[in-house]
Amino acid sequence: MTKKGSLSSTILRLMLVLIFISSSLAVYSIINLTFSIGDARAINASGSLRMQSYRLKLYLDSDEQLLKEKINQFETTLHSDALKRSLTWYSPQDLTQQYLLVIEKWGQMRTFIETEQGRAYSDSLKDFVDTIDILVLEMERFASLKLRALVIGQIIGLFLMLIVATAATRYTRKRMVEPILQLMDVANSISKGKFKVDVPQSEFIELQALGEAFKKTASELDRLYQDLEGQVNEKTIALTRANNELSFLYENLIRLHADTLDYKALSAALTQIQQFEDLDYVRLVIEHDDETIDSIEADNGWFDSSAANYEQAAVTPVKFNLQLEDKNLGYLEVISLKPLNNMLFVNFAMMLTRSIVIHNATEERQQLALMEERAVIARELHDSLGQLLSYLKIQVSLLRKKIEPSCMTQDVETQLIDINDGVSTAYGQLRELLSTFRLTIKDPNLGQAIEVMLTQLRKQSGINIELNYQLSAHLLAAKQHIHVLQLTREATINAIKHAKPSRIEIDCFLADSDMIHINIKDDGIGVSHLKERDQHFGLGIMYERATKLNGTVKFDNNPQGGTTVSLVFPPQQEPLNG
Repeated sequence: MTKKGSLSSTILRLMLVLIFISSSLAVYSIINLTFSIGDARAINASGSLRMQSYRLKLYLDSDEQLLKEKINQFETTLHSDALKRSLTWYSPQDLTQQYLLVIEKWGQMRTFIETEQGRAYSDSLKDFVDTIDILVLEMERFASLKLRALVIGQIIGLFLMLIVATAATRYTRKRMVEPILQLMDVANSISKGKFKVDVPQSEFIELQALGEAFKKTASELDRLYQDLEGQVNEKTIALTRANNELSFLYENLIRLHADTLDYKALSAALTQIQQFEDLDYVRLVIEHDDETIDSIEADNGWFDSSAANYEQAAVTPVKFNLQLEDKNLGYLEVISLKPLNNMLFVNFAMMLTRSIVIHNATEERQQLALMEERAVIARELHDSLGQLLSYLKIQVSLLRKKIEPSCMTQDVETQLIDINDGVSTAYGQLRELLSTFRLTIKDPNLGQAIEVMLTQLRKQSGINIELNYQLSAHLLAAKQHIHVLQLTREATINAIKHAKPSRIEIDCFLADSDMIHINIKDDGIGVSHLKERDQHFGLGIMYERATKLNGTVKFDNNPQGGTTVSLVFPPQQEPLNG
């Protein structure tokens, strides 16, 4: 375990070390300078001894009093305090000895002067001056030595201060500055919302306490932030999901009401909710008033119990009824291994229910409007064309009676018969058309309308006519009903009139090819002579109605006898009438 120290104490120790070094350097410099005071004066004094020695030579033959003054002056300089410093303890031995040598030789030179041995003085003068020069040189060396010592001391002191400052800088940077910078990074991270931080360890009590405070604060802030963030995320997720669900329902509602409601639109809506909720299987079952049902599935279809795995087989399908007030239109069936969002599916089922009801009401209004229009046409035809044809029949009968027997030739008789037959045929066809219109007005359901129409034909012909109607109401639009009804009526009447059958069977079903088949099959003598379109006016109308249905009509002989009239056309691709 690292022993903790005080940051302030460490800084104080570093400062004391630097102060000690700088103080020592200052004291050393002061001492050196103290010992160097007077060096210049001593050098000047020693230098002046040479000049005075030569001057004494000039005054040898002068007045004795003047010579004595010059000797005293020389000795004063020689024994001055500046030169006596050469005898101190700190002076080099060579300097001391050279100074004493100068004093010794001066004694000899003074003896020469006092004994008036001028020639001996002159002969010894050069040696004496050389001795003085050596003294001057020693003094200069000593002064230079002290200066070098001062410089060396300064250099060493500065070097030591540099070493201590460098070591202190590195130490403080590593042990103090870097932890402080790391703590600043921690503070910045906390300010930016990053509370998962690592606090640096420090050997100093102050930095360690500050780091622990940061760590504790960050931990508490992180806990509070996580709690708040969790609550915000929960609310955000709930709001986002609710918004997505509303957007999903709204988009599908717009799509189902903007376009025509058909298998493709419903299948697309089922596929979207399957992808939106990640469902395994989903389908829509619509129950019609005629007890038929339609199953509309998503793109992946409905699950096969024989091929399903164990988990899927163990899951019970969940049904959401398509019910509006007391009317049940079917149900929405879902299979999912995940928990279901029941509210979403209830709303989705309600949306589908309202869309289907609204569409059915629209289809019914359109069909009633079409029926009303046909009723108006029927009344107009009955009041105008019907009365006109009746009037023509009466006029033809009156014309026949008014023609004189002598004028009634074979040609006239033939023309009258043709006119009467034409008017009768036109009147019969008009009555059949009016009858068809009235049938559709009384019952808007195509299957029931065909059954009512066949009931009248059974009474009129006495022939056994069977109807096998297996078409769901949503497969046919209101505008298609009249064409199918008229074509079926025309084919049945043709079979009754021309084939002389004992039994007629009418099959209406949706084949595997997704095409609607209307087959009128009889066991009569056959009507193969009616195959050519242009040979019969009714056949032309049949072909024309088949074309309007985007289908085809053909006539085939049965192997057991009789004829089959086959109408094949695609179901409506737009509305879904359920």
